[in-house]
Amino acid sequence: MTAIPSSRETYRHGGLREALIEVGVELARTGGPDAVVLRETTRRTGVAPNAAYRHFADRQELLRAVSDRAQALAATRIEERLRGLGGTGDAGEDARALIRAIGHAYVDFARAEPGLFRAAFTVPRDLVTAGSRTKAGSGGRTPFQLLARALDALVEAGLLPPERRPGAEFCAWSAVHGLAMLVLEGPLHALDEAAVVAARDRVVEAIVRGL
Repeated sequence: MTAIPSSRETYRHGGLREALIEVGVELARTGGPDAVVLRETTRRTGVAPNAAYRHFADRQELLRAVSDRAQALAATRIEERLRGLGGTGDAGEDARALIRAIGHAYVDFARAEPGLFRAAFTVPRDLVTAGSRTKAGSGGRTPFQLLARALDALVEAGLLPPERRPGAEFCAWSAVHGLAMLVLEGPLHALDEAAVVAARDRVVEAIVRGL
């Protein structure tokens, strides 16, 4: 974790809010959303507990900010995977590759960063509506928007009928999220690396062909 200065003077010009979010992200990384508490974040930033209330009305508001940041990190991870794709010149195959890359990156993020994944996608709130810049990755899009863009590419390539496009995000997202949660917390938790990768690939391929 990046060292955060403990002096209260450091936060006179608005840096405290960002410092609290950064600490909250580190708490979520190691302990999931339940670990994000105001008292611990203020203790780690070296300020009085009441100082947090200048920036967050309560713990839930801080947790939402941490969730936004965790979503941004997930989006950035997906974007990195997308940047690694090479175009084939076939619009249909390239569109399918986008869906595969997003699905693989989503499950891989859950496995690599289980605490941040839970903070990003299990905190009750509106995860669909585009808005806060903190939800977006380095490319300016949220995970949901990245998926929507890939589905639009399927339509443009003639592989997904326009009348079936509305709501397709929910089907695709639900499938990969369900697999991720089964691997993290459910009966698939004990699968070895090869089995998890195989399950990931089969689920994502089923989504691509189903669409």
